[in-house]
Amino acid sequence: MSENSYILRIACDDQPGIVATVTSALASRGANIIESNQFWDRHTNQFFLRVGISVPAGIDKDSIVLTLNPSVDRFNMKLKVDVVSRRPKIIIMVSKFDHAMLHLLYQIKVGWLDAEVAAIVSNHEDARKVAEQEGIPFHYMPVNKDNKIEQEAKLADLIKQTNSELVVLARYMQVLTNELSSQFYGMIINIHHSFLPSFKGAKPYHQAYDRGVKLIGATAHYVTPDLDEGPIIEQETERVNHAMSADDFVATGRDIEARVLARAVKYHLEGRVMLNNHRTVVFTL
Repeated sequence: MSENSYILRIACDDQPGIVATVTSALASRGANIIESNQFWDRHTNQFFLRVGISVPAGIDKDSIVLTLNPSVDRFNMKLKVDVVSRRPKIIIMVSKFDHAMLHLLYQIKVGWLDAEVAAIVSNHEDARKVAEQEGIPFHYMPVNKDNKIEQEAKLADLIKQTNSELVVLARYMQVLTNELSSQFYGMIINIHHSFLPSFKGAKPYHQAYDRGVKLIGATAHYVTPDLDEGPIIEQETERVNHAMSADDFVATGRDIEARVLARAVKYHLEGRVMLNNHRTVVFTL
């Protein structure tokens, strides 16, 4: 018998009976729970639930939502239902350093990331060749202080026209405006070295080398108007030592950045990240 699969994400004030009510409603439609994660934030009294289900083929997304409407009303829930079989569209933005972009493209090619790259956007021409080789539309959008608003308007239009669910800043070295960051809050992921705010500006790994840093790493987070201070999705660090050169620091950092960004993108696309004010709830694999 063929089946449909869905991911349900629920958030509401914590109170007794949430899980029992939701699972009973799902069972009434013949749903089989294949994955379930939950978290109670005692500081905000918020409850978060992520459930993966399979249902008979005749039951569509609208039917699931209709089935859960009484639970939504009873507990004042925020409910989101995603179809597992869909292939989300994403936009990758990059400047000159392409290691994170190339890693994303590879993970999509081998199937670890299930996504379609709707476009590669850059303020430089360097990534055009890769985009053409992969058959991905390339959009050259040079940015300066005079055209920033105009170029971001084009980007916003591109996001809407392609129905992209996520924009990935894969070492895109331009700061997005507060307006764009707010408009697409929760839809833009950035990667940066974890030295911020200690090592800002050019050559952060060289600055870390000069200061004798012993741990380097990277942080993937949602973009907000607060520069590099958005809700964190994923982080990783790696130990370095005095015998390594500044170039070794750079190579290690780039490797970490690529891995961390790919994991953050995967968690987002699989509905494993839920926003909790200025923090995230991440139900990892």
